[in-house]
Amino acid sequence: MSTARPVVSVYKADAPKEKSATLPMPQVLATPLRPDLVRYVHTNMSKNKRQAYAVGHKVGYETAAESWGTGRAVARIPRVPGGGTHRAGQAAFGNQARGGGMFCPTKTWRRWHRRVNVGQKRSAVVAALAASSLPPLVMARGHRISEVAELPLVVSDGIESCQKTKAAVETLKSLGCGEELQRVIDSKKVRAGKGKMRNRRYTMRRGPLVIYNEDNGIVRAMRNIPGVETACVTRLNLLKLAPGGNFGRFIIWTEGAFKKLNEMYGSMKSGAPMKKGYSLPRAAMENADVARIINSDEVQSVLRPKLEAPKKFAVKKNPLKNPMIMARLNPGIMKKRELRKASHQKGSAEGKLVATKRTARVKASKEHNKKFKKGDETFYKSIMKAFEAKAAEANKKEEAEADE
Repeated sequence: MSTARPVVSVYKADAPKEKSATLPMPQVLATPLRPDLVRYVHTNMSKNKRQAYAVGHKVGYETAAESWGTGRAVARIPRVPGGGTHRAGQAAFGNQARGGGMFCPTKTWRRWHRRVNVGQKRSAVVAALAASSLPPLVMARGHRISEVAELPLVVSDGIESCQKTKAAVETLKSLGCGEELQRVIDSKKVRAGKGKMRNRRYTMRRGPLVIYNEDNGIVRAMRNIPGVETACVTRLNLLKLAPGGNFGRFIIWTEGAFKKLNEMYGSMKSGAPMKKGYSLPRAAMENADVARIINSDEVQSVLRPKLEAPKKFAVKKNPLKNPMIMARLNPGIMKKRELRKASHQKGSAEGKLVATKRTARVKASKEHNKKFKKGDETFYKSIMKAFEAKAAEANKKEEAEADE
């Protein structure tokens, strides 16, 4: 981060490879980043250049249309009078009719513009300046800064006296911006939509923003370079610092403009001398590494010991009503139930197995009966013979008593 370097190098305008001096890092470039605030302020500020538009108050009603009433098997919407043309008899006035008036017609007194709090605008500008000094954010926005020596990039005040565009281009290229300028040129495309017919035919990416302190010709020299914009340090605009509401624009500072930042915004303690009633925003945390803070010895030494979770007892469930509990007590019961159920289904493998066993059992029973249960040798018949003998003796006694 830029806060890691207390000083920033100043490169010579006539020999950008050489350093002429070093400057202390302004505190404004180390303020906290607020992408939400930048997006909100940019959205509202960008609405302040809109032009009013509206439809004419008579559009869609410039005909003497009148409803035909009921009884003619047509809708009761007003219709154009006359005959002999396609227009006669067509529906008019309604917003659903061709050529009719629009619903809720637009008016020129719509609230086109938005007032933005001055403090919010200043904080958004400060956040955008801080983001421009962080290489990861600048590269994430699409800028090619691989050949740039360092960020923030500060050039001596000699560049403010540059009069010719050719010289300005050579200076930018020698500072390492050649790849960035080529990216802008390659991005020129015809705009999609009707804007191409309204003097907005081409679109192009944004290049570096050159911020100066005094205009001694730098604006005239830079204005014709594709993608390059200039801004005075005392009149910074968020629409240029964060195009599209995304901060991290590649900024090239002149030495005078870079020194002016401390005069304008001051420090955390002194406030902003040139911004009445404003002071730089402070970070919510000096050290954002929360894990390191929590795990530090200072914090861990004063913490209470970790509480043990209360012991939980499972609710006792009835195995006779709960199949899963029964399955725990009787492993394999679920599988047995599935097999038993499948054995009653025709065509299943288990069903065929049961049918085969039943057939074999019946067959074996028949063979056993044939072999061991035939004629008088059966157990039942042997028992019954004993009864028959006793019954015969009883009959003989009865007959003998009867004869006497």
